[in-house]
Amino acid sequence: MRYISTRGRAAELGFDDVLLAGLATDGGLYVPKTWPQFSSAEWAALAGLDYPSLAAAILAPFVKGSVVEAKIGELTRAAYGSFTHKAVAPLVQLETNLWTMELFHGPTIAFKDYALQLVGLLFDHVLKARGSRITVVGATSGDTGSAAIEACKDRAAVDIFIMHPAGRVSEVQRRQMTTVTSTNVHNIAVAGTFDDCQSLVKEMFADTRFRDELNLSAVNSINWARIMAQVVYYAWAALRLGAPHKEVAFAVPTGNFGNVFAGYVARKMGLPIAKFAVGSNRNDILTRYFETGAMTALGVVPTLSPSMDIQISSNFERLLFDAYGNDADAVTGLMDRFKQSGAYTVDAKVHAGILKTFTSTRVDDDGTKRVISETYKATGYVLDPHSAIGVAAAKAAKLAPETPVVALATAHPAKFPDAVEAAMGQRPALPPHLAGLLTRPERFTSLPNDLDQIKAYVRGHSRST
Repeated sequence: MRYISTRGRAAELGFDDVLLAGLATDGGLYVPKTWPQFSSAEWAALAGLDYPSLAAAILAPFVKGSVVEAKIGELTRAAYGSFTHKAVAPLVQLETNLWTMELFHGPTIAFKDYALQLVGLLFDHVLKARGSRITVVGATSGDTGSAAIEACKDRAAVDIFIMHPAGRVSEVQRRQMTTVTSTNVHNIAVAGTFDDCQSLVKEMFADTRFRDELNLSAVNSINWARIMAQVVYYAWAALRLGAPHKEVAFAVPTGNFGNVFAGYVARKMGLPIAKFAVGSNRNDILTRYFETGAMTALGVVPTLSPSMDIQISSNFERLLFDAYGNDADAVTGLMDRFKQSGAYTVDAKVHAGILKTFTSTRVDDDGTKRVISETYKATGYVLDPHSAIGVAAAKAAKLAPETPVVALATAHPAKFPDAVEAAMGQRPALPPHLAGLLTRPERFTSLPNDLDQIKAYVRGHSRST
């Protein structure tokens, strides 16, 4: 498998190099040169597999030619073997044709574990084969950071630096990062928003000298391996609800567009997915895009669903590249306009094509609390604020009544206990393996939103220098 950049000016790479590179040297995002295709019969043959075996089958074409190719089954079994539910990603029925898929049975109780537990093992395997080491830099709106730290802690060939927006993540999210004592883990609280943190990561990658000096790598969903691993749970749910013999739809709470783009990849591979319903909070850049065809960044406001408090949806670039027929010049022009002015408008025909697959809705904090409360009263099921937005998006989507829709439950409600308690009057308890989290000592460094200071900190603490 060969990978190309959405901006068209970086060299084609194999999987191993894409894994370690993260962002392309031209500032673009890597995607497969051709999409693997599974026939209806091939999808049907996968229906009886357990989650690790399904993951190995789906990921095999993406890692073809890689040093991990022969080990992919062993790696997926190791990645998901310690998840706390035997199904790994269980489905829970809420209404006749409405389901949630619980993506919080990994070590940090959020959906990022489903990719990053595997990515950590992939890093280890490739780095060992090459005899090299990397410096991982990442930005988090709350969940990526803890999942990445859990995946990379104590790894001899990896130093990891995670930036989070100071005061803009929940206490549980913050402590899952800052209470880790591993010496290769470095937490940075940035005075700014998630978008500021994400921009700092991209600027570090854009500095070729700095990137090469520290052998930078990424764990954000700009890294193709993250997207690749998330494709699996879309197939897992669809196959359990009748695919490939019937269509399924998905509702996805999203800010950075990486999670829902993984579902789009599953569709490109031949899985019959009727529609993706995107759920936004008040930071509704994606919903505004779907309504108007214009991507326009506004200021970020804090909400009850902080992991979605984003105004720069980086992974949307991958969708644009596909929608424009792999026209890298067109995508580069749009991205340049967005960087200069904070806005761009998609060609009307391209936008109309995108709307055939996507719909979107926005949910404010009051609406989020209402969905949590109403769902609990009707079913006894407890949603976290992000998952509630997914359920709201599922109900708002205009789908055929016979189409099952799966709303992704992206985090355990105990990650956001204040919001859940405000909505339903009860405070969710942390799972047993996180008992004591709120009393452990924290360790992090506070820095301003200043590229030079953050680069100096990373250079001073990385063992790659």
